This record gives sequence, structure tokens and C-alpha cells, in this order.
Amino acid sequence: MASTTHNRTTPPTTPPDGASRGPLAARISLGKVFTPVPSEFVLISSAALLLTAFGLVMVLSATSATSTAAGLGPFDTLVKQAVFATIGIPLMFVLSRFPVSFWKKIAWPVLIGATFLQLLVFVPGIGIENDGNRNWISIAGQQAQPSEFLKLTLALWLGLVLFRKRSLLTKWQHVFIPVVPVGGLVIATVMAGGDLGTTMILVLILLAALFFSGVKLRLFIIPLLAAVATVAVLAIRSPNRMARIMSFLDPNCIADYLETCYQPLHGVWSLASGGIFGLGLGNSREKYAWLPAAAHDYIFAIVGEELGLIGCIVALGLFALFAVGAFHVVRKTDDAFVRIAAGAITVWIVGQALINIGVVLRVFPVLGVPLPFMSQGGTALLSVLMACGVLLSFARTLPVKTPAVAAI
Repeated sequence: MASTTHNRTTPPTTPPDGASRGPLAARISLGKVFTPVPSEFVLISSAALLLTAFGLVMVLSATSATSTAAGLGPFDTLVKQAVFATIGIPLMFVLSRFPVSFWKKIAWPVLIGATFLQLLVFVPGIGIENDGNRNWISIAGQQAQPSEFLKLTLALWLGLVLFRKRSLLTKWQHVFIPVVPVGGLVIATVMAGGDLGTTMILVLILLAALFFSGVKLRLFIIPLLAAVATVAVLAIRSPNRMARIMSFLDPNCIADYLETCYQPLHGVWSLASGGIFGLGLGNSREKYAWLPAAAHDYIFAIVGEELGLIGCIVALGLFALFAVGAFHVVRKTDDAFVRIAAGAITVWIVGQALINIGVVLRVFPVLGVPLPFMSQGGTALLSVLMACGVLLSFARTLPVKTPAVAAI
């Protein structure tokens, strides 16, 4: 009888199913959302958001006048770019929640899918040719550049393949198979369209993946020679590319001013006219149809003209902030797949930014490579933001340093 009384008066230790467990489960789920993230996550995401916002402002400034002159609204180009930013930024944070195992599983399928999209540029009625390059598609009135997605998918695929063969990479056979045949085939789909700039970035991604996989430097000789030979063949076969290279080698570039020298010279003049503080946001003169591709490949020239040296330093500082966070992920991770894929993605984005700025400064010939985050182009912006989502996913795997609490 005493035992029965005790059971009636003692409260249950486990709450019954219902309302009492609901709030606890909700608090646990909410706690997972607000779990502390490594500093690398903050650096990468902050730099990506600031560069995207910076780019939207500069795209508006570079296109408002020409859009109005063409009979469109001054915000027409900005709205189109902002749509991709509105899609890409949430998608970046959604992708950051996926585990590393997910990226390993989809590496092969997404590469195949992106290659199939790239092959559509050669389908009559779908593929679009522009300035001698056949690297765009148009479906239901919407244009896209499939090769931008090849950059991310190739980095993931290289990370998976080299991760699986990491114990065999001391032998050249395992280094080059299947990396060179498959990677070469993917790059060839872009080369066939005549896009030398994107081809160079894809080769850069491949070389970066080999480097971060720990392959011996002597094994880089063949890929480097193949890359140089490819660029040389593409340049020789195209009179337009040879003319651009020759104009780059001419320090004055006056003899052919109205042709291949026109854009490089106006890009330099745009930067030079900005001085230290710039002409003021929206006050560019070169954007009034003087500088071709002002909102595309030469957006950095408009930054220098309107915001001056200070604006250029801010842009470079944001890219440096991104690079620090991304390379910290490469350095701190213990997962070979994360190191290789993150290294390839980082070299792609930072390297492409340096190449674009180098073209504006006439350090390199005109290559047609956009400035990541900032140049006009929805596909390019979306692919870079997705790549940042992958980097953020990798950053979440790093240990979080919590401040020590002093004992009382």
C-alpha cells in the first residue's frame, strides 16, 4: 500500500508527449540554427555580401545613362542583376548548411549536368555567338552562360577524384588519370566555343586542385606545357586574339587606336581620370559609350574613375578579406577533399579577380574575364555565390574557438 502511495505522489521524471516537449524541441532546433560559426565563415560571407552590394551599386552607375539612352528605364539593368543577387544570396546560405558528404556524392552528377548544359551552346536555335565566342544559351528568352557553372562543378569533381586517390598521387599515372582526360574534355567544350578567358580559368582551377592535393611539383611540367600550348594554339588560330596580344605588347597602342587599342586605352584613361578621390559616384565620363563593356569586364575602371584610388583599395581590400577567410579553410581543414576543392574554388575567384584587374591596368591583354561579384552578368554572379555557399559549408567543419570562462 505504501508503494502505491509513493507512485501517486512522485512526479514523473519524463514529460509525456505533447505540449511540454514541444517548446523544448523548438529551443533545441533554434539552437542549431544559431550555433556559433568559425571566424572564416564570417570573413567569407561578409566579403561576399559587401562585394555583391558594391557591385550592384557600380552596375547601376555604369548602366543608368546608357539604359536611358536606349529607351529603357535607368534601373532596368540593376533590376535584372538584383534578381540574381536575390536568388544567389539566400541560396549561398542554404548551401552552407549541407554536409561535406553531400558535395562528395553530387560531384560526378553535377559535372555531367554542367557539361551537358555547355554542349547546348552548339545546338542551333539555343546557342548564341557574341564577338566570335559561342558560349551562351537562350531558353524561353532567358540567356545564360553554362561555362560559369563548369568552374564550380569542375572544382568539386577534382576534389573528389584527387581525394580518393590521395595515397596514389606519387605515381604520375594516377595523377593524370582520370584528371587529365575528363578535365581536358570538359575544358575542350569551352575551347570549342572560342572562349579563351574561361578556358584559362578552368585550367587554373585544374592546376590549383593538383597543387593542393600535394602532387609533386615536377608532375606539373606536363599540365603546364599543355596549358601553354593550348593558349598558344587558340591565340594563333584567331586573328582577333593575335591583334589583342600585339596591341598589348605595344606600350603606346596608338597605331590601332580605333580597333584593338580602343578599349584598353579608355580603360586606363578611366582609371587615371579618377585620381585619389574620384569624380564622384555616378559622374563617370567614360561610361557614356566611350568605354565598351563598362559594366562587364571593365567595371573596375568605372570604380577607379568614380571612386578613385580609395574606391579601388576598398574593392581590393574586400577581395583580400575573402581570400584570407577562404585560404584559412584550406589551411585548417583535416579533410583532403575540403582542402582540394576549397583551394580550387579560392584560386578561381581570387585569380579571376586579379586577371580582370590586370586587364584593366594593361598588365594582361584583353581576355574577356568578368570581375567576380561585381561585373554585370547574372549567371556569373549566381555561380560565384553558389561557390561561396560551398566554401561556407566547408568552413562549418572547422573547430570553433570559444572564449574560456574564468573560474569564480
